[in-house]
Amino acid sequence: MTNLMFQQWRRLRVSGLALAVVLARLVVAEAAPGTQVTFSKDVAPIIQAKCQECHQPNSIAPMSLITYKDARPWAKSIRERVITRQMPPWHIDRSVGVQNFKNDMSLTDDQVETIVRWVDDGALEGNPKDLPPAKPLVVDNEWKGVRDGYGPPDLIIRSSEYAMPAAHQDVWYRPMSDIPITEPRWAKMVEIRPTNLKGRRIIHHSIAYLVLNNDPDAVNKGTSNGPDRFRDGDDLVNRRPQLMEWAIGKGYDLFRPDTGKLILPGEKISWDQHIHAVGEEITAGSEIGIWLYKKGEEPKKRSYLVGFTGIRGNRFLDIPPNSLSMTEGFTVLKENALLENFQPHFHLRGKSMQVEAILPDGSSQIVSYVGNFNFNWMTNYIYADDAAPVFPKGTVIHVSAWYDNTRSNKNNPDPDQWVGYGDRTVDEMAHAWINVVYLNDEEYNSLIAERKAKAAKETNTGN
Repeated sequence: MTNLMFQQWRRLRVSGLALAVVLARLVVAEAAPGTQVTFSKDVAPIIQAKCQECHQPNSIAPMSLITYKDARPWAKSIRERVITRQMPPWHIDRSVGVQNFKNDMSLTDDQVETIVRWVDDGALEGNPKDLPPAKPLVVDNEWKGVRDGYGPPDLIIRSSEYAMPAAHQDVWYRPMSDIPITEPRWAKMVEIRPTNLKGRRIIHHSIAYLVLNNDPDAVNKGTSNGPDRFRDGDDLVNRRPQLMEWAIGKGYDLFRPDTGKLILPGEKISWDQHIHAVGEEITAGSEIGIWLYKKGEEPKKRSYLVGFTGIRGNRFLDIPPNSLSMTEGFTVLKENALLENFQPHFHLRGKSMQVEAILPDGSSQIVSYVGNFNFNWMTNYIYADDAAPVFPKGTVIHVSAWYDNTRSNKNNPDPDQWVGYGDRTVDEMAHAWINVVYLNDEEYNSLIAERKAKAAKETNTGN
């Protein structure tokens, strides 16, 4: 795709957004008269459910939205952010691809309409007696899995910490940690977090690799980018077992039922932590929480974390100054595969990412598309069990990535710079991190038949 084509495509996307704003305003204008929307009765429950996790004192958001007094000065800004779907940070395109997720934090159309009406009607407080009961504030570096009702992790494994000066070049900190188990155990969910709240400011990403102890099946052999496509061995990244890849704003990895990651006694975690300076000296590391299957309930399938590339061969990436650019990468599925999630990963110039499946019969389908990527939110979109896409062996996973190296990109530190591939925050990359479960032919055909039967039943019953 040429820059001109991308600019045309971008204008179409913006036009679509403008149309959505116009339609929302029409809905507001046609709302039933005499229904007064207030903060206490209508808006506070929405903010409490979808916003207050971050928008509270001493948290990562720039302002608290706990009370009406907190929220009122930001009313117009709140209206803009929700109507353009910038907040909450759920940037998946709502018009294409999979739309059913386990961890959907987005606002419904009705919730957006309520907030817009509240602001347009004067952002009134209403009767404080209508407020919902207050939720407990986050006072520590909590696990998102605990917040979402999964209980505390069964294992917590910490890395040592690194003291990052206030001003310093990027650091890649790679310590090792023991895993304290004496028998094989299966993980059903994993979550990485910095070791303290301030650590969330300096740790860009953290990967927990498994140092294996005689477990060759833990190595991903189900994908291929072609022989000798990567001169420096980058393709081997997908062959090194990972418990999890975490980045700014990401939550946990919840594996679908009857799947997980096997951990054996004697194995270790090798950490790969990208740390950058933020103008204040901060000491932090990473820790991983592991939720285990109960003994006797072990899963039958392994989940493999695969970094599907959005760059074709040899890590070639060359983004000119003050320009819009596009790259693409292709990965072949050597086995039938079910995709559990989608987490786009860029740095500061990343704009959009699309995952497309090109099937062996020549047909294709969009899996997921994020058109408004935000570097501060590496959101992980976990597909619902019945919606997780499944593809036959021979399918090509085509990842398209677009970059905005212009002044219109608010995250761009210097649009006058050429940008290439690299691990630094000021460099760029493009990965679609996806947990993959491989299926044999019988399992694949059975799942396809099951889904077809369910779809036919829903059609016949009108659901």
